[in-house]
Amino acid sequence: MDRMTAMETFVTVVDAGSFSGAARRLKLGQPAVSKSIAQLEEHLGARLLLRSTRGLTPTDAGQRFYEHARRAIDEADQAEQVARESSDGLSGRLRISAAVTFARLHVLPALKIFLDQHPKLSVDIILDDRSIDLLEQGVDVALRMGTLDDSTMTARRILRGRRLVVGTPRYFAEAGIPMTPAELSRHQAVVYSLRGGGESWSFSSSDGSEVAVTVSGRVAVSAAEGVRTAVLGHMGLAVASEWMFSPELADGTVQAVLTQWTLPPIDVWAVFPSGRMATSKARAFVAFVEQLFGRHSGSTQVDPASTFVD
Repeated sequence: MDRMTAMETFVTVVDAGSFSGAARRLKLGQPAVSKSIAQLEEHLGARLLLRSTRGLTPTDAGQRFYEHARRAIDEADQAEQVARESSDGLSGRLRISAAVTFARLHVLPALKIFLDQHPKLSVDIILDDRSIDLLEQGVDVALRMGTLDDSTMTARRILRGRRLVVGTPRYFAEAGIPMTPAELSRHQAVVYSLRGGGESWSFSSSDGSEVAVTVSGRVAVSAAEGVRTAVLGHMGLAVASEWMFSPELADGTVQAVLTQWTLPPIDVWAVFPSGRMATSKARAFVAFVEQLFGRHSGSTQVDPASTFVD
């Protein structure tokens, strides 16, 4: 019995949830898959899978074996990749997950530079403001905003940027310009309902005083693209990261107000699948994003004190 092949077969069976599904993925006959699992269980002297009419589920021993086998396979794949890259450069496919607006405004326009640097590399980019399961989706690295919900993830903070209160000149001409945070309660707010958003906005002044304001508005959205569209449509003001409106702030289409007050900053994290080593491709892409923002002018900067969560 080839132990590595048996481990790969077992991991594929668990991921697929059935012998037939694993057989299709491995391009093998189902009897061959079943025989491989039986030989592995005999070799280990332990039942790894429970079989029922509803499918296959790992036993306690099977779940522990799965986690270690998955890690061993990933490390073996990484070793092979490092050996290839040492003489051949980055190659294969890199799968990235990123927030829609951040990627559209800042990553995708510069992506050709990264691809030109690595001509044998291809990329798949999943654009989604929500957090997705990186292992399930086969993602090598995700770019996520704000506070990370899962402290078990392996992550690196790569950027820290300002949040601003923004609106269009037309909106402020009609509704007035707020001079203090308290005046925001009289304005129409575009509320972002995902991570880092909500109706409570907290401000700090230069003298250290703090104030929290509850806002309201007729428009609430669950994606950053919706915030942009609503603000640019003169429907209200919003709290947004500086990079979400950087083109419009530069040309005056959008204005920042209450700039003497400070909102909590927003972080951009590079997040890697739990239990896996970051691939060379993923590390190269993260370095590219850091360099990209390091070349930009303005207050959005690379945070030199990058943080790892493990």
